[in-house]
Amino acid sequence: MTTDPATIDARTPVPPVVDRATWDAAYEDLLVREKAHTRAGDALAAARRRMPMMELPVVDVVGPDGPVSLLDVFDGRDQLVVYKHMAHVGEPIENQCEGCTLSVYGLHEPSYLHARGMSFAVFFEGPWELASELREFMGYTVPWYSVAGVGDPTLGTEFGEWLWLMRRGDRVYLTYRVTGRGTEAIMPSMQLIDRGVYGRGERWEDSPEGWPQPYAPSGFWRVDGRPVPQWTRPGATPVAAQAHHHH
Repeated sequence: MTTDPATIDARTPVPPVVDRATWDAAYEDLLVREKAHTRAGDALAAARRRMPMMELPVVDVVGPDGPVSLLDVFDGRDQLVVYKHMAHVGEPIENQCEGCTLSVYGLHEPSYLHARGMSFAVFFEGPWELASELREFMGYTVPWYSVAGVGDPTLGTEFGEWLWLMRRGDRVYLTYRVTGRGTEAIMPSMQLIDRGVYGRGERWEDSPEGWPQPYAPSGFWRVDGRPVPQWTRPGATPVAAQAHHHH
C-alpha cells in the first residue's frame, strides 16, 4: 500500500539520534533477544519434523486442461506445498484478496523448492475461469488449480493458509499447515517492513507515541477497493484500462 503523504512529513516523530557507540550498544542488546528468537524458531522447526501425518483423499482439482488428480499436482516429486487462495466470486479482479495475492507474489520461482524435492501450487477457492484471469493479471508463473466444489475439509475449506503435503505411492498425507499470522513468515515484503522504523503502520502494533498508524484496526488489507500493490507492479494493467470493471 502506498504511504499516505499526509501521515509522514517533517513533523512525524523519528527515533532519537545517537553516536555510534550508543547505537552499537543498543543493537547488541537487541541482537541477544533476536538470537534467542532464532533458537526458539529452530526448536519449533524440530518439533514440526516430529509431527505425525494424516491421510487425505486423492481428489481431482481443475487446471488449465481440466480436472487432474491431486497426485499429478506433485509433478513427480514427493512433497508439495500448497497456498490456498481466497476467491471473491462475482467480484472484479481489483476486489480479489490483497493478502492472498501478497502471499503468492512472494514466491514467483520455485527452483529452490524443486531442488529439495518439493513442488509448489496454488489452490484457488473459486472457479477456474476466475483463477485463470487473476493468475494472468498478476503475472504468476507457478501452477494454479481451482478446488471449487472439492468437499474435503482440508483441501476445500479454510482458505488463506499454506499446506505441506507428502506423497507415498498413490496416497497423499498432510504433514503441516499454517494460517492466520503464521503465514507472515512466508511474506518477505512484510518481514522487511517489520524491520523498518514505522513497522506496518497498523493500529494493533506497539509503537512509540506519535508513530503513524494509519491502517485499519483489522490490519493491512483493503476490503473496500482495489488492492494497491497489485496495480503498482511493473507492467500492471493501468487502472484506467480496467474502468469498465468498476461497479
